[in-house]
Amino acid sequence: MSGQAIVPAGQSDTRQRIIGLIQSRGAIAVLVAAVIAAGAAFPDFLRPGNLSDITAAASFLGLVAIGQTLVVILGGFDLSVGSMVGLGTVLAAYAAPYGALAAIAAPVAAGILVGLVNGLLIVRARMAPFIVTLAALLALKGLAVVLAGESLVIAAPGLFGQIANGGWFGIANLVVILAVAYMLAALLLNRTAYGAAVFAIGGNEEAARMLGLRVERTKILTYCLSGGLAGLAGSLLAAHLSSGLSSAGTGYELQSIAAAVIGGVLLTGGVGTMLGALSGVLLLGLIDNVINQIGSLSAAYQGLASGAFLLLAVVAQSGLTRSRA
Repeated sequence: MSGQAIVPAGQSDTRQRIIGLIQSRGAIAVLVAAVIAAGAAFPDFLRPGNLSDITAAASFLGLVAIGQTLVVILGGFDLSVGSMVGLGTVLAAYAAPYGALAAIAAPVAAGILVGLVNGLLIVRARMAPFIVTLAALLALKGLAVVLAGESLVIAAPGLFGQIANGGWFGIANLVVILAVAYMLAALLLNRTAYGAAVFAIGGNEEAARMLGLRVERTKILTYCLSGGLAGLAGSLLAAHLSSGLSSAGTGYELQSIAAAVIGGVLLTGGVGTMLGALSGVLLLGLIDNVINQIGSLSAAYQGLASGAFLLLAVVAQSGLTRSRA
């Protein structure tokens, strides 16, 4: 006689739903709790201006995290996004004298091209995403250094600078851009055939092929989206800094993966939400802001706290996944 307890079907379904809800929405609850705790500890933390500053500062990583979230749900990684942000700032700096549209379009187009190359190598040459995007990281970083040298200062950013530094009714443009980007990304992921294909491929690629899904095209498109969003983040960062810096975006590849995982995206693919990824991005931004509020701690503590959050998130996800299984 087996020693395993028999759980009624109704209770089992309820338990599955509860675990799934915790897995997909846990980061939101942690973010809310962290905001309340920080507000209680630091009187200035809950000022609307400070909350807007946190969101605006996190917007660059937030845009990168959208593409990274899609790639991870698909079952891959994109390590090239950080270097693409740096290259994007340089390209935007060169293009800024020709107008705001050119300064935005050039990095986005370059990012899409990089994503296309990455996707083709992964799909056609059957190379591992880790190797392909790592090679792209090194190549793009080298190209950015060659093009920029020390830095490229945008002499007259004009409208281009206002896009990243302006605002309406006390709300920074970057906050609006981030909110719109995540709403569109959530619709793309949850309300389109493309999004359904991303989940299916990340969950079981062979089963997705048997269902007739266009796996190769979906992968290539996802890496193009990731590269394009990294280019957009680089363009906005150049507008914000009024310069193109080859070192900009350093570490974004790992921070974007961390934000996605903290937000409930499984590293094995097939599970994740844009709202969770945004929560992960804002949590990392909150940690940075709290450290600045303390004042006596070095920036190294931000990495320490982020690493601890990531470790806890992975451990919690593993436990929840085993419970669902």
